[in-house]
Amino acid sequence: MKKAMNIPIILASTSPSRRALLTNARLSFSSMRPHVDERAVEAPFIKTGATPDFLAGLLSRAKALDVSKRAPGAFVIGGDQVMAFEGQPYSKPENRQEAHAHLKRLSGKTHYLMSAFAIARDGEILFEACETAALHMRVLEDAEIEAYLACISDETLCSSGVYQLEGPGVRLFDRIDGDFFTILGMPMLQLLAALRKLGALHD
Repeated sequence: MKKAMNIPIILASTSPSRRALLTNARLSFSSMRPHVDERAVEAPFIKTGATPDFLAGLLSRAKALDVSKRAPGAFVIGGDQVMAFEGQPYSKPENRQEAHAHLKRLSGKTHYLMSAFAIARDGEILFEACETAALHMRVLEDAEIEAYLACISDETLCSSGVYQLEGPGVRLFDRIDGDFFTILGMPMLQLLAALRKLGALHD
């Protein structure tokens, strides 16, 4: 079996969920937090009407490039996810009152998750991709929303859609169209294929 190049892989994130995805795929990697002000990076593009998938790609590239400049020679993976509702990026709620309002607006409608990743080395993007999943939320009564909010963690509360499909959030939906890894924030099949293409991974 052909051996992969002995080049370190770094995840430009300390997100427990993204770390878990790479760990469960038996990738050998380390993590480094990117020094990226996401809101500052995306602000000028939001003003000009940038699409959510563009923003997800923009932020994943920024993270990968930042860390790659501080880790010479390594393959650096940056990732980001943007939620879109009615064609616009959807921000995270600040508190439980906003979370209730978010779910009320999403109730009975479809929203989208755009998950992007970029692989950089020595300040250059080598590969990038973005995948989209469509999530169809069932109609929720106020009492259902309150009961749901009462049983979720603060981490889940602070997510854009106010749910994690690994937990009780799955009960909010009638149908989901898309790759499960895309929903979790990292299109793993595309990432693994890219690492193979770059010679960083051989099965």
